[in-house]
Amino acid sequence: MLKNRRLLCIALASTVMLSACGFKLRGSILGNNLPFKSIFLAVPETSALGIELRRYIRGSGELEIKDRQEDAEATLDITNEIRDKVILSLNSQGRVREYVLYYRVTIRVRDNKNVELLAPTQIVLKRDISYNENQVLAKEAEEAMLYRDMQSDLVQQILRRMAAIKPVDANATTPQ
Repeated sequence: MLKNRRLLCIALASTVMLSACGFKLRGSILGNNLPFKSIFLAVPETSALGIELRRYIRGSGELEIKDRQEDAEATLDITNEIRDKVILSLNSQGRVREYVLYYRVTIRVRDNKNVELLAPTQIVLKRDISYNENQVLAKEAEEAMLYRDMQSDLVQQILRRMAAIKPVDANATTPQ
């Protein structure tokens, strides 16, 4: 009986401690304080980044994705998406030893009145990868895996930046 009470006290204490430190489950990354409740994603339907972004937003349950821009309260534009591979180092024979993989994306969020809620923002991710010409297929698979990992990281960063958007005060006057 005493052991059960201790376990219950420990469970309650850990729950209180986790809630006090700002801990949130991963699915609730957007939060409930967004200035909009529906969004249009200006991303091609076949884009791998767009597919993963839609999946995360639908999974959060906090935003509704609209099919038409006119029906949405906000629009997420991905204006630029570039994957790049640059030589990092060469060996003594002049052959490639390492590459740097870059994934650059520029995003912006506008409301339905075309007011920018999030100005154009470039997110750059970079990963180093070693190269060995004797393991070409394995290195190509590793490169694809790193790009998928960067894409998932990029979706998380986009959602965090959207969660940080503050509502625009309609009563605020602009200085002239």
